[in-house]
Amino acid sequence: VQLQASGGGLVQAGDSLRLSCSASGRIFSSHIIGWFRQAPGKEREFVAATRWSRESTTYNDFVKGRFTISRDNAKNTVYLQMNSLKPEDTAVYYCAKANSLSRSQREYYSWGQGTQVTVSS
Repeated sequence: VQLQASGGGLVQAGDSLRLSCSASGRIFSSHIIGWFRQAPGKEREFVAATRWSRESTTYNDFVKGRFTISRDNAKNTVYLQMNSLKPEDTAVYYCAKANSLSRSQREYYSWGQGTQVTVSS
């Protein structure tokens, strides 16, 4: 399975963006799709993840209440709706696949190319 993130862009603080993670190939019901981000000079960090087969999600504390992860199984796509964006959300956002609902990037594989999100103040 290949994953491709898209939907990034340049926005102002307080704006919204919706990122998409499209999968080519079959995603099994046991799989997890997660979003991570990496800001310049910083480590890549976990943002949110969802099970493919049922409603089960987890978020990093810094995005709770602002970001929502969802999936469209028919379209083989996972979305990250980002509201109330802040300049500190500026980063390259990546999606990847895991076999367990984990926040550790070591558990994830099939990393797609990222999409740049830039939030101006």
